[in-house]
Amino acid sequence: MNQNRAAIRYAKATLDFAIEKKAAEAVEKDMRTISATISESDELEKLLESPIVKSEVKKNALLAVFKDASEITKGLIETLISNKRVAMLQEVALKYIILHEKLKGEDVAFVTTAVPLTADLEKKILAEVNKITGNKVTIENKIDESIIGGFVLRVGDLQYDASIANKLNSLKREFTNSL
Repeated sequence: MNQNRAAIRYAKATLDFAIEKKAAEAVEKDMRTISATISESDELEKLLESPIVKSEVKKNALLAVFKDASEITKGLIETLISNKRVAMLQEVALKYIILHEKLKGEDVAFVTTAVPLTADLEKKILAEVNKITGNKVTIENKIDESIIGGFVLRVGDLQYDASIANKLNSLKREFTNSL
């Protein structure tokens, strides 16, 4: 089973349990914190992906970093660790946010750019994505300098890659195929 499908299953199970316990909003807040923290910390990301670091060390580190998280979120972390899937914690968090937003009739647009979005540009993107989806949309901006310029827009399962890095890779593939 690929990582994406597994992440969706963990996210759905967590959402179902959170709804049952009437804690879906609190868990969404935790998931946003987890997603932001992991994307901002290369060390934490490397720790989670490392096959050398013991599960117990990962568990202790995560529970220390997210000590204010709800019990449901802590339970998810422990489940991912015991199933040796903790490297996908950020992906599960993103999937949870998307599923919960859809449940509320909202969508989250993940916009990856090389530099932070300006307020004016954010408004324009929001207006276009609102037209496309027909739902209320919020924007999460992720900074990734490796895309060089342009942007990558992800809403639910849809992705539009207008990054310079993608265009350069396309040119490279065309060039190598024509030789």
